[in-house]
Amino acid sequence: MTTTSTDSLILNVDDSEGARYAKTRTLTRAGFRVIEAASGGEALERAENELPDLVLLDVKLPDINGFEVCRRLKDNPRTQPILVLQTSASYIGVSDKIRALEGGADNYLFEPIEPEELVANVRALLRLGRVERELREMDRRKDIFLATLAHELRNPLGPIRNSVEMLQRLDPYVPEVQENARQTIIRQTNHLVHLVDDLLDVARITQGKIVLREEPVELKTFIDAAIETTKPILQSLQHVLTLELPSNAAWINGDSVRLAQVVGNLLHNAAKFTPAGGSLNLTASRENNGIRISVTDNGIGIDAEDVSSIFELFTQAGHAPDRVQDGLGIGLSLVKAIVELHRGSVTVTSPGQGLGSTFNLWLPLLADTSYETGAAAMNESKNAGRRVLIVDDNRDAADILGALVEHEGHTVQIRYNGTDAIACARTFLPEAVFLDIGLPDMPGYDVAVALRQLPGMENATLIALTGYGQDKDRLLTSEAGFNRHVVKPIDFSTLSKMLNGA
Repeated sequence: MTTTSTDSLILNVDDSEGARYAKTRTLTRAGFRVIEAASGGEALERAENELPDLVLLDVKLPDINGFEVCRRLKDNPRTQPILVLQTSASYIGVSDKIRALEGGADNYLFEPIEPEELVANVRALLRLGRVERELREMDRRKDIFLATLAHELRNPLGPIRNSVEMLQRLDPYVPEVQENARQTIIRQTNHLVHLVDDLLDVARITQGKIVLREEPVELKTFIDAAIETTKPILQSLQHVLTLELPSNAAWINGDSVRLAQVVGNLLHNAAKFTPAGGSLNLTASRENNGIRISVTDNGIGIDAEDVSSIFELFTQAGHAPDRVQDGLGIGLSLVKAIVELHRGSVTVTSPGQGLGSTFNLWLPLLADTSYETGAAAMNESKNAGRRVLIVDDNRDAADILGALVEHEGHTVQIRYNGTDAIACARTFLPEAVFLDIGLPDMPGYDVAVALRQLPGMENATLIALTGYGQDKDRLLTSEAGFNRHVVKPIDFSTLSKMLNGA
């Protein structure tokens, strides 16, 4: 037998001392480092503590059978990457091999095993493991790249959109051609924001990184938010939207932002694939202890062969190469993923090409409908004259946001780094702070902590303005004492509501 040296660590699990010794001797002679376990419990403990590259796992163990040990290894995020080569002299049927592979094993061998066959299988799996580790590292780098790309793309989008908002407030009455130019900038900026958000969301969902912030949400709340986000495309295409909602409040346990995203995507999709001047209908009704939301259009429709695949990633039914506005083919896959996270379902029907389509969304209702929203309790009173501190090293972004906030009747101070912001806050004592995270002299997290420690700043509203929007980023801002985490760019009307209702 040819021997090779290797740094790979193998955990050899077998309750038979003789069989365990023989396999350990074979692997050691082949140049592997080997540790042993005589039971399922011991195997799980050693795998957790020593993280071997591969577990050579016999099925018949005295406490936990090898199938269950494999399942637990693969269910544990810490041990999930470990390769598992299962062996058995008792379970030697094809059904046993299928059971092992479906349970997460990377291969399954029937005993007795020739030494050369054992070593060859171990080496083959380790080569596979190295490839998988490389792929995981590439995936990790891709995540970092996407987050950084999103941050860099969002930074200029904010000042662009806020500049147009400012122009509209300073000079609301302009010639039609000038107003059309303004609206074009707004629409295209919103389109870029939508693409960036969808790209990041699909990356998070495919990796299981989406975390819902569930709470009782009233149906009309997220429906209204969805309609608000799709108004630009509806107006630009002169579509007529008909709305039919239940007369009584309907409560859902869900993430209001994500639910608004789902309905918004369906409305945006319907508008996009309906010729100008079309009709869209959004209806909601109670059905089977849930709420059914339907979005119907009289657009281009869907071919029968495309209906079954319409929710798959990168599917673009009816897509034409010259229609760049068709998007990336990820919006509907996001809808399906988010709806299923809410324990709901989504389907589509269409009579065919040119005959429109209907997307049906079902979500479970809360049995208790006695909730009162904060919005109903608040009168949206304007707190004019608030002291607002804006901190951002992007001077264009800071200055235009400051001008907008000041135009709303608030007193504004602007600083471009953390040190100056803290010094300003000592005397200015802002009631609200819009604070960028990526500052040149110190992280925004540290600035937030320092602001909280200033006398008189204990109850100030700290709003993180950042291009990073992953769950870990939101956790960091929360731990630093921020009240809100806002991903750039954000519509100014939303920021205004935060100020006036904070």
